[in-house]
Amino acid sequence: MLYITRKATFSASHRLYNPEFSEERNEAVFDKCNNVHGHNYTLELTVAGVPAADTGYVVDLKILKAILDEEIIDKVDHQHLNDVSFMRGIIPTAENLAVMFWQILERRIPAGKLYSLKLFESDNNFVEYRGEPITIQRYNYEFEKDAL
Repeated sequence: MLYITRKATFSASHRLYNPEFSEERNEAVFDKCNNVHGHNYTLELTVAGVPAADTGYVVDLKILKAILDEEIIDKVDHQHLNDVSFMRGIIPTAENLAVMFWQILERRIPAGKLYSLKLFESDNNFVEYRGEPITIQRYNYEFEKDAL
């Protein structure tokens, strides 16, 4: 088995906030992240497989790049993650982003099998997800633009 990884970057803002918490509890739990702020994210997507006999590729990296751009980067780069359609009502932590990205990308991988997704929020903080079943809580709320 071989593992091939494609890296992509994007910049986005977010606010970590649970609508079921009081303002005081949101501030206590999320601290500075309860305020609107941004990150320069790095996304690493690893596909596992055996190289095809006719190409030597596990997956064509040009195709993987196009899928990443179309499905994720074009939708989140320079956006407020709380307002991105597939993140609406979800607290946009790196953990929740990784699960949602996986759900979107898994069905689009044309060869091999999605093996790992790493999302770096900073040089020091990242999450790795390998597709284990996880339910993400979706809240029925939308931020008011003026409140952000």
